[in-house]
Amino acid sequence: MTIASPAAGQPFLSIRNLVKEFDGLRAVNDVSVAINKGEIFALLGSSGCGKSTLLRMLAGFETPTAGQIELAGQSIVAVPPHQRPINMMFQSYALFPHLSVWDNVAFGLRRDGLPKEQVAERVEQMLALVQLSAYGKRKPHQLSGGQQQRVALARSLAKRPQLLLLDEPLGALDKKLRERTQIELVNIIEQVGVTCVMVTHDQDEAMSMATRIAVMSEGRILQVGAPGEIYETPNCRFVADFIGSVNMFDGRVVVDEADHAVIDTPQGRHYISHGISGTAGMEVSVAVRPEKMVLQLEAPTADQRAQAAEHGHNCVQGVIASLAYFGNETHYQIRLDGGMEVKAMRTNAARRDDGVLRREQRVYAWWDGSDAVVLSN
Repeated sequence: MTIASPAAGQPFLSIRNLVKEFDGLRAVNDVSVAINKGEIFALLGSSGCGKSTLLRMLAGFETPTAGQIELAGQSIVAVPPHQRPINMMFQSYALFPHLSVWDNVAFGLRRDGLPKEQVAERVEQMLALVQLSAYGKRKPHQLSGGQQQRVALARSLAKRPQLLLLDEPLGALDKKLRERTQIELVNIIEQVGVTCVMVTHDQDEAMSMATRIAVMSEGRILQVGAPGEIYETPNCRFVADFIGSVNMFDGRVVVDEADHAVIDTPQGRHYISHGISGTAGMEVSVAVRPEKMVLQLEAPTADQRAQAAEHGHNCVQGVIASLAYFGNETHYQIRLDGGMEVKAMRTNAARRDDGVLRREQRVYAWWDGSDAVVLSN
């Protein structure tokens, strides 16, 4: 199948009202999203949210119950998997153990009947791209996990697909190797210029690799946006809680002005220094990320809390119930006077910190009015 470049202003991949049912249950429920050429687009969600089923429909391994998938304006729903200009890299890598690295990369090209000279040239190009030229004669079991991942990527890119699908591409790697490979993988994909859709349940992986992220739950896409947008301005409680860590204060809007709002909660009043999409009397939740909270032993001064407008807003008191040291940062669990527990985080900027906080100390936690997000319930 030959795919032309999309027309000006047209998305490269268009998914419209896509539905997939298994035994009457919807694994993918009316999903619509547009993906631009050259993007690395992440489908992020917990197990069973429908992201892998959606990826398999793009690959042609599952047939949609309803809806449309278009590549550069052409429908591919009825096109068999082997005729789609798409390649998929699986979490297990699916390398042939009895073949050398060179032959693994060449496998798909040979099946397509390319001349030997073209196969050799393409394989050498791909191995050079993933920096494995010296490993062509080795078998997969003689490589590290990261090297196997790069062989699988080279094989996926060898046929020059217009769309690359990655299913949990780094799930088999340990944390340290995964972080390093994320950067390598993005660099290779951008160098080739292929459009990529990846599935992951790892929020850090999605945040560090993707141009845009779609957060999925129960077969639906809840929010689509750049990593910073998803993290800083989630559009619902699920997204706020799924992406990173967050504190939620449930309350009611008591002031709703164009440039600020005030929310009453059992833990005190919250001053929001921007307008919100709500009205007075509405039940809402105030979301505050742990790193936005300032922890200190003394009550914050009026100067510190200028954005809170009035003394007492955006401030809670409690006792440090637990803490965890992670080297570059320390995470705190604060038990508030009313019984609620909140999370706070401090960066360990200095090697020695004379102002270190300890368990059972009574502390104040406060935050700026611009750092809170109001979510409707």
